[in-house]
Amino acid sequence: MNDIVKRAGNILAPALVFDTPLVAVKGDGATVTCSNGKTYLDFSCGTAVANIGYNPPRVVEAAKRQLESFMHSGCVYYYESLVRCGESLAEITPGDINAFFFSNSGAEAVEGSIKLARYVTGKPGILCFQGAFHGRTLLATALTTSSAKYRRRYEPLPSGIYRAPFPYLYRRPDGMDEDTCIQQHIDAIEKILRHEVLPEQLAAVIIEPIQGEGGVVPAPKRFLQRLAEICKERDILLIFDEVQTGMGRTCHWFASDYYGIKPDIMAVAKGIASGLPLSAVCASRKMMDQWPPGAHGTTFGGSPVSCAGAAATIETIREENMLEKGKEISRHAMKRLQALAEKFDCIGDVRGVGYMMGVEFVKDRKTKEPDPDTLKALLDGCREKQFIMINCGPFGNVLRFYPPLCTTQEQMDRGLDIIEDVLKDIRG
Repeated sequence: MNDIVKRAGNILAPALVFDTPLVAVKGDGATVTCSNGKTYLDFSCGTAVANIGYNPPRVVEAAKRQLESFMHSGCVYYYESLVRCGESLAEITPGDINAFFFSNSGAEAVEGSIKLARYVTGKPGILCFQGAFHGRTLLATALTTSSAKYRRRYEPLPSGIYRAPFPYLYRRPDGMDEDTCIQQHIDAIEKILRHEVLPEQLAAVIIEPIQGEGGVVPAPKRFLQRLAEICKERDILLIFDEVQTGMGRTCHWFASDYYGIKPDIMAVAKGIASGLPLSAVCASRKMMDQWPPGAHGTTFGGSPVSCAGAAATIETIREENMLEKGKEISRHAMKRLQALAEKFDCIGDVRGVGYMMGVEFVKDRKTKEPDPDTLKALLDGCREKQFIMINCGPFGNVLRFYPPLCTTQEQMDRGLDIIEDVLKDIRG
């Protein structure tokens, strides 16, 4: 056992789980070099954070410059990087979203979004979706059902939460077509608004456009479009949790761009500052102006260093044309993953948008029984060949295929070749 891993076991809470036994020494684009001297191709992106790669040069330089001049404000002083970060973000956010409250993590952005929605509407209720992951703080945990283990022994959780089924098209009942499945899920929302909570008591609906932790499950476009219509018709705010889907992960700035929907509020984090701790509650100037001074606050949120990194992240994506390049390579990757599904019957489904792809492993394509064991063998085999990916989904049977936007065609093909080689070894 590596000495760092042994020391970590002595000092860290066991609640904190690591996906590999590796010790990172240096990150560079789509690769990570570890203490064993090996360099690994990494398509985990630190769980969808290193969207433009590890240690991107513009971000590193921006952070260094900021560290040398001013590290922390605590809301005592204004500072240029905070304003520049907000201005840069306003240039890429959808619709009239142009005002921000910066914090540190995705869970904080979700909590801030809920607080904003409740404050401006004066209504208590929140509707979320089965299979969602919104974070580990108490209110975010109440919204989260991607796995029961995240909720175990934390009750009582905050009240005022209602839950609708999420349209997981791959696991719809046998014989049901997609349109019928989508309509049933739309009808389920209408039923909740009739029988569980009246619209005049519901502040907001919060949804991940693509469930990440829940198994990389994209919401069907027609479902999200109708959900947005229902919210507008019933005077309910629509919150998009874009913590994982945002900042280029889908090869669009935000998943809302892909879906053509403008939410009222967005929660953004993960890739926003390329690994520096930062998140944002995003809304229109008109809505933010209804949230008065002192209604919410933070000590470390919007760190000068993190904000400098975020502005540099946006600049990098733009200057290097990463979204368009990513769309082209991601189409190639999707075709190759679908070809693997034709070769290996342990693959039940391949899905996703841009560089947010999921591959679901099953024991039997007819029963769709989850197969986490084959996926674990695949991940272990890939790691032996110096390729890192991680899993997700309530059964741990979905491969997260999350390359960074800086991935070259050669790196993409190398990763896909390794997957195919390991699957051949596993399946004989």
